[in-house]
Amino acid sequence: MVELTSDCQNCAALCCVGLALDKGEMFAFDKPAGVACKHLKGHKCGMHTKLESTGLKGCVQYHCDGAGQRVVQEVFAGQSWQDNPALLHPMLEAFAQMRQVHGLLALLHTAKALPLPKAQLAELVGLEAQLSPELWTPETLAAFERSEVPKTVRAFFRGLKAIL
Repeated sequence: MVELTSDCQNCAALCCVGLALDKGEMFAFDKPAGVACKHLKGHKCGMHTKLESTGLKGCVQYHCDGAGQRVVQEVFAGQSWQDNPALLHPMLEAFAQMRQVHGLLALLHTAKALPLPKAQLAELVGLEAQLSPELWTPETLAAFERSEVPKTVRAFFRGLKAIL
C-alpha cells in the first residue's frame, strides 16, 4: 500500500522549491515555482515553528500526500538536488507528476468508503494497481502523465455520481 502521508524528513524540500506562492491571505510573499523559498535552510524550513504567525498559513496547511518523499526515496534513490543541483529540474518535474498520482490515489482511497457495487469496486482496485507500480522512475512518471490512466480515473469518478 502506498503511503499517502507527508514525511518531510525523507524529502528534499521539493514543495519549498517547486510550488509557487502568491501573496495574500495564505502567503506573506510571492515566490515563483522553481525557486527556493527564502526561508529554506538545507532540507528544512528555517522558521517552521513560526509559519502561521508570520503569514504563511498555506505552508502549514499544505500536504503533498507523500509525493515528495516518494520522489526523493524511490524515484531518485535518496539523492537530493541540494547535493547535485543538476537534479533540481528532473526532481521538480517528477514531484509535479507524483503529486498527480498521489492525488488520484487519495481520491480512490476515499471512494473505497462508498457503498460501491462489486463491478465498480473491482474497477477501483484495478485503477489503484495502475497507479501503484512496483517502482516509479522519471521515465514511467512522464509516460504516466501522457497515458490514458489519469483520464480513466477521472471518468471513474464521474461514474460515481449515481451513487452520491
